Amino acid sequence: MSKVPDGFHRVRGHIRRNPKPGRAKRMSGWMIAGLAAAVWLWGQVFGFGEATTNTTPPAHPKPAVTSPAAR
Repeated sequence: MSKVPDGFHRVRGHIRRNPKPGRAKRMSGWMIAGLAAAVWLWGQVFGFGEATTNTTPPAHPKPAVTSPAAR
């Protein structure tokens, strides 16, 4: 058997790197996509709270002046 270098250990006949302490696990692409889908779904079901609730209908616009049709 060969000597295992520093920072590595032997597992079932293979040499593997030792885990680093305090290393934070990164979010995968699927996790980010799932969070984005959850936020989107939350907005579809419950809404994000509209800033203004306009219950009065808008004022009727004045009709535009047009030229009479030629006969």
